Amino acid sequence: MLRLHLGLALAAIGTSHWWSPAPVEPVPLTIQTRSPDDVPPPPWRQGDPADSLYRAARETLGRRQFDSAAGLFGRLPSRYPKSAYAPDAYYWQAFALYRVGDDGSLRTALAALRTQQSKFPKAATQGDAAALERRIQGELARRGDPTAAVAVERAASAVAAPPPVPPVPPVTATAPVPPEAPEPPDGSDRDKHGKRGKDCEGDDDDIKIAAVNALIQMDSEKARPILQRILARKDAGSACLRQKAVFLIAQGGGEGAEDILLETTRTDPDPEVREQAVFWLSQVGTEKAVTALDSILRRSTDRQLQEKALFALSQHESPRARAALRTYAERSDVPDELREKAIFWIGQSDDPESGAYLRSLFGRVKSVELRKKLLFSVSQQDTKESRSWLLTVARDANQPMEIRKQALFSAGQAGVPSTELGTLYDGLTDRELKEQLLFVLSQQDDAAAVDKLLVVARKDPDTELRKKALFWLGQSDDPRAAKALQDIIEAP
Repeated sequence: MLRLHLGLALAAIGTSHWWSPAPVEPVPLTIQTRSPDDVPPPPWRQGDPADSLYRAARETLGRRQFDSAAGLFGRLPSRYPKSAYAPDAYYWQAFALYRVGDDGSLRTALAALRTQQSKFPKAATQGDAAALERRIQGELARRGDPTAAVAVERAASAVAAPPPVPPVPPVTATAPVPPEAPEPPDGSDRDKHGKRGKDCEGDDDDIKIAAVNALIQMDSEKARPILQRILARKDAGSACLRQKAVFLIAQGGGEGAEDILLETTRTDPDPEVREQAVFWLSQVGTEKAVTALDSILRRSTDRQLQEKALFALSQHESPRARAALRTYAERSDVPDELREKAIFWIGQSDDPESGAYLRSLFGRVKSVELRKKLLFSVSQQDTKESRSWLLTVARDANQPMEIRKQALFSAGQAGVPSTELGTLYDGLTDRELKEQLLFVLSQQDDAAAVDKLLVVARKDPDTELRKKALFWLGQSDDPRAAKALQDIIEAP
C-alpha cells in the first residue's frame, strides 16, 4: 500500500494547469477596434527566430513607412513559417497595405487576410482581420469594384457574430525553472543607454524620402549618390533621414551597397543609424555583406553593434557566415553574454554540421552558463545524434549536477521518446536527477510518460519521489491519472 498523505492526492486531483514550463510574457489579447494609427503589440516571444524581423517591421510601421512595413511583415511568415509571430504577420501586412491605399495594395491586402484565415483560423488578430476585410471591401466597392460591392452587400445583410473571447494568458509557477533561450538581438527603438529613440515622424523628412524613393523607382543609379550625400551628413537633425537612407540603400542593392552600409556602421555618430545599417546588412545576401559583418565582430567595440552583427550573420546561409559565428563563439576575449548569443544563433541553423559543431564545443568551454546554452542549442537540432548525446551528458557522473539536470530537460525538449526517458529513470541513483526526470516526463504529454509517472507513484520505494509523481499526475489530462489518484484516496 502507498503511505501517502490523503491531502496530497486530493490536491493533485484538484490541480489545474496553472504551471507553464518556462516564464513567458502573456500573449497580447485581441483588440476588436483599432485606431488607424495603431502598431502591433510589443514583442512577446524572446528567443523566437523571427523576433528581430518582427521588431523591425513593427518599428517601420510605427514610423508610417507603410510600403516598407508591408514588405517586412510579408517576408516574416514565408521565412519563419513556424514562428509565433507568423499568424499575426499576415494581418499587419494587410493593415500596412491598406494604409498604402492604391487598388493593387488593397487587393493584395485581401489576399493576405484570406491566407491568414486559411492557415491560422485561430490567430489572435482574426477579429481585427474580419473588420479590416470589411473596410477594404467597402473602399474597393466605393471605387467601382463589382466583386467587392457584392461582398459588402452580403456582409451588410448577415447577422454579426459575437466577438471571439480573448485567450487567457498562462500563469507561471516558480519551480522547477527550465532553461531560458538566449535573447535575440534587440531591434527596439531604444539606444544603447536605454533611451527612447528620437521621433522620426517629421513631414519634411517624409517628403524628402518620398522624393528619393520615387527617384529610385525611375533610376536607382541616380538615387544612390543622393542617398550617399544624406549619409555624409553627421548633424543630429538629419539622423532620422539617415536611418531612412540606410533602408533605401539596402533595398536598392547593387554593387557597393555593402561598402556603404559598413562605412555607416563605422562613422555615423548616431547609434540608431549604425544599428540600422548593421541590421540591413543582414538583408543583403552577398558574400561581401558577410565580410562586412565579420569585420564588425572583429573590430568594433560597440556591444550593440556586435549583437546586431551576430544576428545578421545568422540570416546568411553561406559557409563563411557560419564560420564567422563559430569563430566568435570560441573567443575567450569577448563577454560570455555575446558568446551565448552566437551559440544560440548557431543552434537555429538547419545546417546538419551545426549540431556536431555544438557538441564538439561543449568539451572546450569552461563556463557553466555557456555549457547550459550549448545544451539548449543542441536540443534545437532535430537529429538522433543530438538526442543521444544529451542523454550521455545526463548520465555522466563527472558533470556538475546543474549540467546533468539541464541535459535531462534539453533531452525532453529535443524529443527523446518517453519510453527511453522512463528507462533512464530506472538507471539513475540520485534523487535530484530523478525529480528532474519526473518533471521532464510531465512535459511530454503522451501515454508512455503518464504510464511511467503512474508506476513511480504506485511502486517507487522513495516516498518523496512518489509524491513528486503524484503532483505531476495532477497536471495531466489523461483520465487514467485521475482514476489512479481516486484509487489512492479510496484505498483502505
